[in-house]
Amino acid sequence: MLNQGDKMTVSLDNAVIARLTKAGEKFEVLVDPVKAHEFRKGKDVKIDDILAYPGVFHDARKADRIQDAIVQKIFGTTDAKKIAEKILRDGEIQLTTDQRRKMVEDKKMQIANMIARNAVNPQTNAPHPQQRIMNAMDEAGIHVDPMEPAQDQVDGVVKAIKTLLPIKIEVVAIELRIPVQYAGKASSVIRSTTTVKKDSWGSDGSYSCMVELPSGLAAEMLQRLNKITEGKIESKEVKTI
Repeated sequence: MLNQGDKMTVSLDNAVIARLTKAGEKFEVLVDPVKAHEFRKGKDVKIDDILAYPGVFHDARKADRIQDAIVQKIFGTTDAKKIAEKILRDGEIQLTTDQRRKMVEDKKMQIANMIARNAVNPQTNAPHPQQRIMNAMDEAGIHVDPMEPAQDQVDGVVKAIKTLLPIKIEVVAIELRIPVQYAGKASSVIRSTTTVKKDSWGSDGSYSCMVELPSGLAAEMLQRLNKITEGKIESKEVKTI
């Protein structure tokens, strides 16, 4: 098992139970629900960023720890990280009604905030307040998935509320060039946060591409890339759509 002094990054207040029943025994760990979901989808999430407590339980709500001998017999190890990975891959993630309701509301606010930062009223070229967007989401009966990233749900929400609000997301196209020593990590970030319209690899191993993304997210992306490349990225805005 992990040591009691090991530092976890997930708040117990926000944690949910991931559960696996194996060989007639029930095994539970406390996890961050969103990061656990991302892990199950194959995203590169460290188990240290998922676990809320360094232990495996029979019953997490009662803090009923399971014996190391049982864990060793079933999993062939007492390493809580390895056991948690197995539980997350093969088990189920539990959400109470209140937890799910809160996660839906939080994700709804994230989506509305993202739209407010990136969209305008094409009639006035002024942004819509976040509350106005949330009201339109309610009126349109938007279903928000608490487990999916807010960014992945923005397009669907904008399409759904267009009948209620005049709205347009301003998209910017940017040309980027990444030096060879940073190309691998930077290209992964680029592909996960933008739409890559074209790209190429130079003979020296550098990576060049043209990407499109909402104008309000461009500064955040460039800030991340500047950090990865130690400021050695080359960027040029080519058009606004």
